Amino acid sequence: MSASSSRPSYAAVLRVAHARRTFGAALVGRLCYGVVSVSVILAATRATGSYGVAGTVMALFGASAVLLMPYRASLVDRYGPRRALTPMALLYAGLLTALAAATWRPGVPAPAIGALAALTGACSPPLGPTMRSMWSELAPEPALLRRAYSLDGVAEELVHVTGPLVVGVLVAFAPPAAGVLLSAVLMAAGTLAFVSSPAVGALRPRPLKSRRPRGRRGGPGRTLRQPVLVAAGVGLSLSVVDLLVVAVAARGHHGDDTVAWVLAALSAGSAAGGLLNGAVDWRAPARVRLPFCAAGLGLTLAAAGLAPGVGTLTVAVACAGVFVAPALTTAYLIADESAPPRFRTRAGAWVNAGVNAGSSLGVAVAGWLLEQLPTGVCFALAGATALATALIPAGRRHPADGTPPPDAEPVTAPVSAPVSAPVDPTAASPTTPPAA
Repeated sequence: MSASSSRPSYAAVLRVAHARRTFGAALVGRLCYGVVSVSVILAATRATGSYGVAGTVMALFGASAVLLMPYRASLVDRYGPRRALTPMALLYAGLLTALAAATWRPGVPAPAIGALAALTGACSPPLGPTMRSMWSELAPEPALLRRAYSLDGVAEELVHVTGPLVVGVLVAFAPPAAGVLLSAVLMAAGTLAFVSSPAVGALRPRPLKSRRPRGRRGGPGRTLRQPVLVAAGVGLSLSVVDLLVVAVAARGHHGDDTVAWVLAALSAGSAAGGLLNGAVDWRAPARVRLPFCAAGLGLTLAAAGLAPGVGTLTVAVACAGVFVAPALTTAYLIADESAPPRFRTRAGAWVNAGVNAGSSLGVAVAGWLLEQLPTGVCFALAGATALATALIPAGRRHPADGTPPPDAEPVTAPVSAPVSAPVDPTAASPTTPPAA
């Protein structure tokens, strides 16, 4: 693995024609996801007066979003981003507005709030997977695409750091339901700006007339097993670590600000690792690099359990974070290269669903583990989970001939009209993309 002397920079990614407009609009919409989770649980708590009910509402909201994400992404693959995302985003924004109204003041029955939350989550647009599939159109050259994916991963990390901060400021002078309403505005505005981009408009659906011969096996489903399971392991490990840090701070009689600093170190390490991963021109293929990222995360998390104090724990968690963004970015790259263009959004959505499903499972088991075992052992188990995913064998890459998976029905899928992928020499120097 070595670095090339002619590798493109992150600035080159943002100088690609239409990249800044498309990416910036997508980040505005994706900021909704950084704001909405905290807002929904705070609003439900205030409206029902019960943490248990609020947790159930959030579980319904998250579960419907995760379980149906690949199916929503398939609509983008079938009809194109403009035709699929526009009604999806407007419906999602409308349902978020209704959820904000239902939780603005106490009085609405908890079952009604839960049902509305589940319906809202089921309609959440797959804006992240769609943007990642757009990078393949904007920057198809492999080295440039790796940098684009790394930049996208770091920006998504910042989305989930910035969102709760925005909610914290907002609830100082408004009800928590105002955060749910803000989420609706962000999603509607960001998605409409995204689909109005010339790069998105250049995608044209066309009918698929041929099927794969019945005797041919394999397809994206099998080749996605490694990246999806590694992503799930990363999500599970990190969600366990979040609660472990809270427990360490509480048992050591440290303040809540200690938790914030330790988790900020995790995010900072992830951002640094993502930028470094994208800056290196790796010679080893992504399917070879992915197990090393998972193993690095597992070993550093296990080592974090041996930290004698908060200071060393902060350093250890930051070191673990260095492997997070590279692992997820590499998983998305494998999904992108494993699927033909008309299944690209769906493939990325499966990786995204893996992260979220693993995170949900981690939250469910973390509390039980802490009641039964010392925190050091819990850290070791979290690390072992990530380490185990490094042993998952890599599937064979899907042929790049555009054939669908077995028994796939004919679909109308977006194929690219000529989008300017080369760097635009007349573009002004790029500015830092919006923190998302």
